Amino acid sequence: MKHRRIPSRRAVLAGAGALALAATATVTLANAHAAPAPTVPEPAKLTSAAATALASQLKTGTAGAYYDAQAKKLVVNVVSETAAKAVRAKGAEARLVKHTLAQLDAARQTLKSKATIPGTSWGVDPVGNKIVVTADRTVKGDRLDRLTQVTKGLGDRVELRHTKGEFKPFIGGGDAIWGSGARCSLGFNVVKDGNPYFLTAGHCGNAVKSWSDQQGGSEIATTEDSKFPGDDYSIAKYTGDTAHPSEVDLYNGSTQKITKAAEATVGEKVQRSGSTTQVHDGTVKALNATVNYQEGTVEGLIQTDVCAEPGDSGGALFDGESALGLTSGGSGDCSGGGETYFQPVPEALEAYGAQIG
Repeated sequence: MKHRRIPSRRAVLAGAGALALAATATVTLANAHAAPAPTVPEPAKLTSAAATALASQLKTGTAGAYYDAQAKKLVVNVVSETAAKAVRAKGAEARLVKHTLAQLDAARQTLKSKATIPGTSWGVDPVGNKIVVTADRTVKGDRLDRLTQVTKGLGDRVELRHTKGEFKPFIGGGDAIWGSGARCSLGFNVVKDGNPYFLTAGHCGNAVKSWSDQQGGSEIATTEDSKFPGDDYSIAKYTGDTAHPSEVDLYNGSTQKITKAAEATVGEKVQRSGSTTQVHDGTVKALNATVNYQEGTVEGLIQTDVCAEPGDSGGALFDGESALGLTSGGSGDCSGGGETYFQPVPEALEAYGAQIG
């Protein structure tokens, strides 16, 4: 994405027991009064950032969570009343569901072992309490038959969908950060061992070792490490005297300050900035998603309905001052719409021992 650091570019159980009183001749008026039903606390009104923070405290014993942006509340899936009480006590809404996270994870493992087919993806949908599997237009014939058989065998834990697009990393030629024959977008500026670096997509780092801020320009950074497939992140060290503020270009003459990294929450409203299509917004649809690109499988991704196009790879996914993800790939475009997957930033920072800055 265009970044100012590069010069001249720029998602209640209301349980109340009812007492049925059987009147007899010996019952007195006093002992016929029913005890008041226990009061279920209303879920707290939360911002998306506050919901994300609360969700991180409510992972044990729950079956996923999502942010209800309209009601401004965090909804947490549970499979027992005991867990529901703990969730309500923290200020979230408890929702009884059928499948535990362990059951959904077992389904994911089955998909991984039996249906790792290029052109497919899957991720946990906490709203539907299921795994959504998507097949792109390249999945046909025997491969589609195999995928259909595996998903049917998993019952209502899985839903199979189809997209007219094609899953691919969004790398292309054009603007922003350039390398030999490739163009990507910068994600976030970071600090490692006291030195300035930036994060971008791993498939970008695989393709480019020396980065410039313009086509054919002088070097500003070199790729130090990249991970793809498996993960999709890379880190590049600045080698030139280039400004590197912790900001994201909003392509309207202003920038968004970035002060921290955070985990995404399903239902969270997010923005993406990239050098091809600039700024677009949308919603987080699933976490821990898997995409089987033609180039290989990437796991642990953030799935969104935000659009992106070639050249947006590596660009920033953010919510206010929080860095969430690096643009990996997806299907569709910003004319007809599509879905885009992002490498979570916290994982990349931990892997490299870096911090936002």
